Amino acid sequence: MSAVAYGTIELSVEAGVAHLTLNRPDAANAIDAAMASELRDAATRLRFDPGVRAVLLDARGKLFCGGGDLGVFHRAGDGAGALLASIAADLHVAVATFAELDAPVVAAVRGTAGGAGMSLLAGADVVVAGERAKFTMGYTGVGLTPDGGSTFYLSRVVGLRRAMDLVLTNKVLDAATAEAWGLVTRVVPDDRVDDEAAALAASLAAGPTAALGAAKRMLVSGASAALADALQRETIGISAAAATPDGREGIAAFVEKRPARFGAHPET
Repeated sequence: MSAVAYGTIELSVEAGVAHLTLNRPDAANAIDAAMASELRDAATRLRFDPGVRAVLLDARGKLFCGGGDLGVFHRAGDGAGALLASIAADLHVAVATFAELDAPVVAAVRGTAGGAGMSLLAGADVVVAGERAKFTMGYTGVGLTPDGGSTFYLSRVVGLRRAMDLVLTNKVLDAATAEAWGLVTRVVPDDRVDDEAAALAASLAAGPTAALGAAKRMLVSGASAALADALQRETIGISAAAATPDGREGIAAFVEKRPARFGAHPET
């Protein structure tokens, strides 16, 4: 996939890594109807691009994403409900599609992630944050309820009590606390966020993509599954992975004490 022309986001793929960038820096990268629609389109493109082996989600400007564009909602007046329903529909297709990707989603966060921006992070597979990053839900503070998949993901990554605290009180987390709570995977100096996230995405892109995708979905579903169901999924998953070229390559590389070459398997 070559770079795709959008108005509120940027999308390109290089060396197996899809770079998806929120690009409304003058509006705190807030999500409006155009961005929600473009995220949906971009996610669908990634879903059907076999060359995508990892996704790097980041943002232009000082802030990651301030959430929904409240100014747009305010100007909609009595039509705010219909507008939000349309925006949520597109955003939720994007979130669901990201979850279906085999390619792991790595988020790089500088500045503030609020509202739907925090929801996007809760659904990412790995989150790299700068030391000065801040995180808050914010929805109930303006009389709204969460969206963007946060009611599914947030309690899974931070626990129900902490999720309830974040949603009801709009507590602001600093990066260190977000890491301790499990919302953030790792914290690095602000000037290293982009490099660290890019290196991680490149490393994942060199991995066994199908196995990574199956594993991440099994972990999410296993968080609320009965043990017997989780074990059954694990049996199906590991046996299917063992039969793939990546599975055979990984096993062979381990036995032969050499680095695995996932994604490219020369005939032997």
